[in-house]
Amino acid sequence: MMTTDPIADMLTRLRNGLSSNKSAVVIPHSKVKFEIAKILKARGYIAGVKETKTGAFPALEVQLSGAEKKITTIARISKPGRRMYTPKSEIPSVLGGRGIVIISTPAGIMTGSEAKKKGVGGELICTVY
Repeated sequence: MMTTDPIADMLTRLRNGLSSNKSAVVIPHSKVKFEIAKILKARGYIAGVKETKTGAFPALEVQLSGAEKKITTIARISKPGRRMYTPKSEIPSVLGGRGIVIISTPAGIMTGSEAKKKGVGGELICTVY
C-alpha cells in the first residue's frame, strides 16, 4: 500500500508497535526514515534499527523492546498539505528539553539542539517524548 506521507506511516507503525507491546516493527526502507530511526536510537527511544530485505523490497526492522526511554508521544509536525519550517532562532524545545524535535536541514536530518548548535533551521519533521 502506498501512503501519501511515508514518515507519518513510520511514526504510526512505531506508535502501534509500542501500544501492542511488540518487540520489533518492520517499516518500508527510505534514507529519511533510516536517519530518523538512527536519531531515535542515539537518543535511547528505540533499542536498534537494521536494514533487512523482506521479499523484493528493502525494509527497516526497528527494535522497540530494551529501549532506555519510553516513547509516550511521537507526533508529526510538518505534513504534506502543510509544511512547517523554522529558522534557527525559533527551533522549539519539547517539554522543556525532556523531549526532542527532529528537523530536516540543509546539513542533514538532526535534532533541534544539534541544529541550534550548527546554526541551521529547516523543516520540522516530528516531536518525540
